[in-house]
Amino acid sequence: MSLFRNFATGLRSLFRKNQVDRELDEELGAYLEMEAAEKIRQGVSRKDALREVRLERGSLEVTKEIVRSGGWEFFVETCWRDLRYGVRMLCKKPGFTIIAAVTLALGIGANTAIFSVIDRVLLQPLPYPHPEELVAVWHTAPGLNIKDLSSSDSCYFIYREQSRTFQDIGLYRNDSVNITGMAEPERVSALDVTDGVLPILGLRATLGRTFTRADDSPGSAKSVMLSFGFWQRKFGGDRSVIGKTITVDGELRQVIGVLPRDFHFGGRDIAMLLPLQLDRAYTFLGNFSYESVARLKPGVTLAQANADVARMLPIVQKSFPMPVGLNPKTLEDARIGPNLRTLKQEVVGDMDKVLWVLMGGVGFVLLIACANVGNLLLVRAEGRQRELAIRAALGASKGRIAASLLLESFLLALLGSALGLSLAYGALRVLVATAPAGLPRINEIAINGPAVLFTLVLSLFVSLLFGCVPAFKYAAVPQLTALRESGRSMSESRHRHRARSALVVSQVALALVLLVSAGLMIRTFRALIEVDPGFVMPSDIQTFRVDIPYTQVKEPERVMRIEEEILHKIEAVPGVSSVSLSMSVPLDGNQTTGPAFEKDRTYSQGELPLHRFRFVAPGFFKTLGTPLVAGRDLTWSDIYNKVPVAIVSERMAREYWHDPASALGKQIRVSPKDDWREIVGVVGDVRDDGVDKEAPSSVYWPILTSEFEGNELDVIRSVAFCMRASRAGSASLMEDVQKAVWSVDSDLPIADAHTLEYYYSKSMARTSFTLTMLGVAGGMALLLGVVGLYGAIAYSVSTRTHEIGIRVALGAEPEDVLKMVVRGGFKLAGFGVGIGIAAALVSTRYLATLLYGIKPTDPLTFATVALLLIGVALLASYIPARRATKVDPMVALRYE
Repeated sequence: MSLFRNFATGLRSLFRKNQVDRELDEELGAYLEMEAAEKIRQGVSRKDALREVRLERGSLEVTKEIVRSGGWEFFVETCWRDLRYGVRMLCKKPGFTIIAAVTLALGIGANTAIFSVIDRVLLQPLPYPHPEELVAVWHTAPGLNIKDLSSSDSCYFIYREQSRTFQDIGLYRNDSVNITGMAEPERVSALDVTDGVLPILGLRATLGRTFTRADDSPGSAKSVMLSFGFWQRKFGGDRSVIGKTITVDGELRQVIGVLPRDFHFGGRDIAMLLPLQLDRAYTFLGNFSYESVARLKPGVTLAQANADVARMLPIVQKSFPMPVGLNPKTLEDARIGPNLRTLKQEVVGDMDKVLWVLMGGVGFVLLIACANVGNLLLVRAEGRQRELAIRAALGASKGRIAASLLLESFLLALLGSALGLSLAYGALRVLVATAPAGLPRINEIAINGPAVLFTLVLSLFVSLLFGCVPAFKYAAVPQLTALRESGRSMSESRHRHRARSALVVSQVALALVLLVSAGLMIRTFRALIEVDPGFVMPSDIQTFRVDIPYTQVKEPERVMRIEEEILHKIEAVPGVSSVSLSMSVPLDGNQTTGPAFEKDRTYSQGELPLHRFRFVAPGFFKTLGTPLVAGRDLTWSDIYNKVPVAIVSERMAREYWHDPASALGKQIRVSPKDDWREIVGVVGDVRDDGVDKEAPSSVYWPILTSEFEGNELDVIRSVAFCMRASRAGSASLMEDVQKAVWSVDSDLPIADAHTLEYYYSKSMARTSFTLTMLGVAGGMALLLGVVGLYGAIAYSVSTRTHEIGIRVALGAEPEDVLKMVVRGGFKLAGFGVGIGIAAALVSTRYLATLLYGIKPTDPLTFATVALLLIGVALLASYIPARRATKVDPMVALRYE
């Protein structure tokens, strides 16, 4: 009750101040009367009694202040008065306030924007129930030098039946399907899933139901779940869609449900889900071509789950037969083991390194902005020394003065935060628009509650950071010293100069760290551009995919004829100079790996020489501009006569036969049941995995060929067409191409229409994104650092006008004055560069994984940035130095 009474009394004092003051006057007056009455009884006159009581008790106003200061409301009143005074002081100097607020807004806005990304991508849990229980089930095969090996159907069946740590496990696989019978045919992204995937994620259907085990059983009726967007786009949100059928890859499938609006999984825009319907009776070992998600039992750790998977792997190998042609020793030597990771780690990937680097970069920008504003506040506080001394003389304590100065800093920070939030909103839109494709959860990024709270906390932090130096420096200056130094002195005192110099040095040092980081990324980007990717002029190469499902066309040779006919139709499109097709195009992510054994080489039991496989048609290398190093290209005669031939990459030729020409005539095959295939050509290396990755050792097979495990024909049904065209990337070209495809088969849509430049740029997206962001941060740092140095030198010159006038009057030449001022700026820049180089040597180590072709301690980058900063610093010093040389000694002395 006493606490409540104290609170209520404080509120009454705040909101009924006049009444409380009257009551206090009456109470103190009553005490005076009581003591005066006692003296009157002792024979003292009333007039003398009142005078004696007042002398004994002291001033009533002091007593009132003592009484008022005893409650919490006094602190509130003090803060309110200081707040109003701070607002008045900031409004009194609008120029200073605007410059300081905008400077802070740049730093705070950049930090808020990057934090919004980090909060959503790295800090916030995934939008599923109990996300900490979700894991991605991966494996590792050190014997094959494979760090991340996906899951297989054989593993899935055993893990689901015998796991001691999983509540459930599900498999899924990215897919693309043809939708026909609904206006124009369309190719859309799909996800093939087992029945457990959605329940594991805790997702329910917005409409209808999810898959059951019956739906996922082999031979069950064909069903499909639609995404919310596809349902709205194709059916207008019609709720009677449940039970209707749509044609998917030539098969009728019944719609059983609609996914939630916010369903995002696997980093793709999914249009529909299809049941995998895996058949255990036809399951073999191997086939690690699925991704897998599982939910751990409560309390189970990742280490326990890994141990459980390690226990089950031998059971998997005993439970299923080996595929035809695969040596059991191969699986044994692969040493397959568990490599589980949290689903959040799976989603985030390696983007956390980029984001934390960017957060550090914009953090440096904020520190530089704080140093800049700190310098402005120091200058402003020096001009207010007389005012602060008078306040101290009138009774204000050092703490009270320091608190009022800090409160002004906090008001500046709040104003900067408000402007920064506006800047962050715009910066975030730009950041999301330019973000690399691999940035996860990009649709969820926004300025939200945590971002606003972060901004408020940041404003408090920066107000203390840039406000504490002037607050404590000038609150503690003795009154007489302050009054004496507030006048113009002969020269600027050393202790007044030291704090500003330290702030300028810190700005230069932080700017150097950021510029070195940006410079390293520039050198990385340049090194990547200079890499030969294995093709030329990618902006002139248009690619797109066509899929011919088995349900639409069964015969492999007929599929090949359709694909060839489409190719010839495209050749007739205006502007197309060459065209070919393959299983995939470089850098598109649809790569396949397999074994290739040389005829005259001896292999140990279980050895598996893995190479990159690509099935291609004649003219593929000519269209890409990949050089033919030796031999010849494939021909249509090779294709239709089933000639057992192959083409290999230059890297494979050199690894096996030391010279490309020596590879010609050599024979390779995939398995003991495969035909020997003669190498008829060697082509240049192509960087399939990214410009920053080494080109893999590759084998190119004819696109229509006999199966590697038998003599039946096999064909690639999902093919990528590549055409070199003057109109590449234009909508008109793709309209003509679509008409050409439909002239062959009106049920075939085209998909993934991109230039090769798109995939090329995408492979460098992380580097270019990091470069852009660090470049912007470095530019801001350089600008703020130069402005800070210029301001410090200019202010120093203005305070030394009298001294400079005397020097000139005593015979100093303008060049002497110029050298003196520039020397001061050079010393500050030199100290900053020295400290910055030391800091950069430490901080750039965290960029190592983002660099290519250079080391984090690259001497050329460090030297270039150091010279740039010193040059800019000299220029910033030269301008006020020139002004100093024009000082008229008579005017300066008379002014003093």
